[in-house]
Amino acid sequence: MAQESPKNSAAEIPVTSNGEVDDSHEHGFNRDLKRSLPAGLGLSETQITSHGFDSTKEGVIEAGSFQGSPAPTLPSVMSPSRVAASRLAQQGSDLIVPAGGQRTQTKSGPVILADEIKNPAMEKLELVRKWSLNTYKCTRQIISEKLGRGSRTVDLELEAQIDILRDNKKKYENILRLAQTLSTQLFQMVHTQRQLGDAFADLSLKSLELHEEFGYNADTQKLLAKNGETLLGAINFFIASVNTLVNKTIEDTLMTVKQYESARIEYDAYRTDLEELNLGPRDANTLPKIEQSQHLFQAHKEKYDKMRNDVSIKLKFLEENKVKVLHNQLVLFHNAIAAYFAGNQKQLEQTLKQFHIKLKTPGVDAPSWLEEQ
Repeated sequence: MAQESPKNSAAEIPVTSNGEVDDSHEHGFNRDLKRSLPAGLGLSETQITSHGFDSTKEGVIEAGSFQGSPAPTLPSVMSPSRVAASRLAQQGSDLIVPAGGQRTQTKSGPVILADEIKNPAMEKLELVRKWSLNTYKCTRQIISEKLGRGSRTVDLELEAQIDILRDNKKKYENILRLAQTLSTQLFQMVHTQRQLGDAFADLSLKSLELHEEFGYNADTQKLLAKNGETLLGAINFFIASVNTLVNKTIEDTLMTVKQYESARIEYDAYRTDLEELNLGPRDANTLPKIEQSQHLFQAHKEKYDKMRNDVSIKLKFLEENKVKVLHNQLVLFHNAIAAYFAGNQKQLEQTLKQFHIKLKTPGVDAPSWLEEQ
C-alpha cells in the first residue's frame, strides 16, 4: 500500500457495471469514516475496497502504518455499508439468539404465551397412585376384620334386613327352579295327551266295532290337553313374574347393598387411619397428615351415610313391591292348579281372564320355558 500525506484523500473508487462512476454512497461512507477515525489519521492510511453489494465481504477497511502523531494501532474493522446494514436490520427481526449463542430463524409476528399443558401420563399416574393407596387401606381393613383385630361399623337393623333379603332370594330362586321344572313336565304331558287323542280319533274312524270307545277317549285326551295348555299359560306367567322379581328387582337392590358394603369398608379403613394418627405425636410433620386424613375421613363418611340411606329406601320399596307381586302370583297359581285338577274348565278360563293372560291359538304347541330361553 502506498503511503501518502495525511491530508491527501486517496481511495479506490468503485465502478458500476456500465462503467460510470457511482460516488454518492462512497462520499457518505467516507464522511462517516472520518468521524469514527481518531484525530490525525487520514484516509491515506486506509484502503477501502468495495466488491459490490452482493459480495459476502462488504466495506472492508484495512488499516496501514501511520507516521505522525503517536496513536494506538487499530485492529481490522468490519463496517458494513448502508445497504448491508439495512439488509441486516431486516434479517435481525427474524433472528432469535438463544442462551447457547446459536441463531435460530423464526417467523416474525406476535408472540402468544400458552398455558402450561397438563401431561396425561402424569394424571394417569396420579390416579393409579390414589387407587393403589385406597386398595391397600381397604385390603388391610378386610384382613384385620377377618382376623378379629380391626373394628367395623355395624348397623344392626339394616344388616338384619339385608340378611333376610339374601335368604329370601335363595328361597325364591328354589321356587323358580321348581316351577320351571313343573312347566317343562306339564308341556311334555300336554304334548303326549294331544298325540294320544289324535291316535284315539284315528282308531275311532277305522274300528267300527270300537268307534264309540275310541271316540270317548279321544275327546277326553283333547280336553285334558286344552286345559293343560291353559294351566301352562298360567304357570309360565307365574314364572315370568317371579323371575323378574328375583333376578332384576332383588338383584338391583343387592347391587346397591354391595356398594354400601364397599363404602362401609372404605369408611372404616380411613377411620382407623385417622385414629392411629391421633394417637401419635403432634408436631409440624404430623399435623398436615392429620388434617389430610381428617378430610378424607369426612368425605368417606358422607359417602357411607348416603349409601346407607339409599339401601334403606330400596329395601322399603322392595318389600312393598314384593308383597304386591307375590300376592297376585300366588293367588293365580292356586286358582289355576285347583281348577285344572278339579276339571272345572270355566273356572280355569276365568282365572286367566282375571289376570289378563292371553293364550296362543289352540292347536299350536306352546313352547316350554326352556325353549323360550
